[in-house]
Amino acid sequence: MEMYATFWALVPPVVAIVLALVTKEVYSSLFVGIVIGASFYAGFQPEKTILHIFNDGIVGVLSDPWNVGILVFLVILGAMVCLMNKAGGSAAFGRFAGEKIKSKTGAQLATVLLGVLIFIDDYFNCLTVGSVMRPVTDKHKVSREKLAYLIDATAAPVCIIAPISSWAAAVTGFVEGEDGFSLFLQAIPFNFYALFTIFFMIMSVLLKVEFGPMKAKEHVMADLQDKAEQTRAKENKGKVIDLVFPIAALIVCCVIGMIYTGGFFTGENFISAFSNSDASVGLMLGSFFGLLITMVFYMARRVMNLKECMECVPEGFKAMVPAILILTFAWTLKAMTDSLGAAEFVAGVMAGCAEGLMSFLPAIIFLVACFLAFATGTSWGTFGILIPIVVAVFSGTDHQLMIISISACMAGAVCGDHCSPISDTTIMASAGAACNHVDHVSTQLPYAVVVAAISFVAYILAGFCKSALICLPVGMALITGLLLLLRDDSVKQQ
Repeated sequence: MEMYATFWALVPPVVAIVLALVTKEVYSSLFVGIVIGASFYAGFQPEKTILHIFNDGIVGVLSDPWNVGILVFLVILGAMVCLMNKAGGSAAFGRFAGEKIKSKTGAQLATVLLGVLIFIDDYFNCLTVGSVMRPVTDKHKVSREKLAYLIDATAAPVCIIAPISSWAAAVTGFVEGEDGFSLFLQAIPFNFYALFTIFFMIMSVLLKVEFGPMKAKEHVMADLQDKAEQTRAKENKGKVIDLVFPIAALIVCCVIGMIYTGGFFTGENFISAFSNSDASVGLMLGSFFGLLITMVFYMARRVMNLKECMECVPEGFKAMVPAILILTFAWTLKAMTDSLGAAEFVAGVMAGCAEGLMSFLPAIIFLVACFLAFATGTSWGTFGILIPIVVAVFSGTDHQLMIISISACMAGAVCGDHCSPISDTTIMASAGAACNHVDHVSTQLPYAVVVAAISFVAYILAGFCKSALICLPVGMALITGLLLLLRDDSVKQQ
């Protein structure tokens, strides 16, 4: 196949992303990308193209146990959110938090704090933080797009610097011939995109700086929110415990489910069990038992009967249909990209870059990882491609530069994943915030690009000085200066 392992392998996802951003319509854009990828693979033969789309694409990804587990987890989370809303728990929590959280800044900082605390898994983070904080941010007139950004920015960026997370387990598994977990810990201070994203998010909230499309969304929020508050004023049933208890049960069950899949109950210690866990199976099992406990709790409190509880299951499924459809198309597009040899093409490019550019290699790796994760919508796939190459290049030669380059790979993968419309984490953040997916991507992109540019500068510096103590303050100073400049411009315009 002439197009295998060439630049053409990255054309289908790039076309899909551009179309989604231009047309604001994600389903057809993804499908066009899928058709282009299948056509390249099949040599433009109609029959072979159609079979590749369905047999190797849609049917293939929906037959994958990992993907099915994530879809089941999504459906169950949708049912739980529906249960909490119908029981009045979400509205009660909104009223309670409204008394404790007095400002828009407080509501956003509370969202960030909860996102940082739920560092176990990015999927779990997106949906849980969204369902808990949506009533609070709605009350304080935070746009759904800003909520989606806060959720997305505390999902993957937090998970990638948390030693006890499904992401740490994934990265550790890709490091062959080295102590993966030790390398992961040493790479945390150099994970500039993740650290700068968290810093940028907090500073922008404290300084009350918005720019780009997000600024327009925040301005139009007030009028829309007044109507929403009138609707919520009628929802007086339910208590705070009707939201807190189900969320607590869900977290506990999901943690137990993840360590169960890692062998905790057959002799492994907690850290090892988490490192070896299967997030898809663990979250699926945990959410299922969390749902059962929630139903029993509501029936015991006589808040809802069995019939009302069961009605929430299909309702929750329907609420998650857009996310499920986008995920299925995104996975199918990735399958098309894989069949065209995207991994082999990028591996070849990286091997070529490794000669003679050692000090600039962390910055180059960061850019390559950004582009690959953006085009394919997967961080973990990017880890799998680039980390073994980095280890092979530096193993036994320059240990510190290997750590910086591994962190650059992780940071770039998270950055590309953060920006990509076809990323499952981005899709989950939109679902968690109940926000239009393309609106979330277009409002988040300027924020992510600013942090990415500053991270790129930090990696150039790190390649020469090899010290996080120098690079981190420089990056944070650049972010603070830029935000202050933007705030001054905003004040002048008013």
